[in-house]
Amino acid sequence: QVQLVESGGGLVQAGGSLGLSCAATGATRSLAAMGWYRQAPGKLREFVARISSAGRTKVADSVKDRFFISGDNAKKTMYLQMNSLKPEDTAAYYCVAALPHKNFDARGLELDYWGQGTQVTVSS
Repeated sequence: QVQLVESGGGLVQAGGSLGLSCAATGATRSLAAMGWYRQAPGKLREFVARISSAGRTKVADSVKDRFFISGDNAKKTMYLQMNSLKPEDTAAYYCVAALPHKNFDARGLELDYWGQGTQVTVSS
């Protein structure tokens, strides 16, 4: 089993920045990738970004060039730097982790482990 704990959410004005962290504990050697999803009230959960254990990254088009994902394998921690935030970025952000050969699809249905979520609110 793997446990994920997010931190770093909060309230920020439009145009501002926030950083999220996700610390993984437990059977982390089994993981192939980690990532972030978000869900706004009344909307479906959506993919934000992912990073593989080899450091390959992918970011959703909606946040490309504004959000940056990184990881520290030694610390088993993943980060999401969010810049130029917009009100539409307001959502609960969830850290996820996946065993090998899992697909980071639009809803994260295949993924194995989820954090509790951290709220990000962007005011206009």
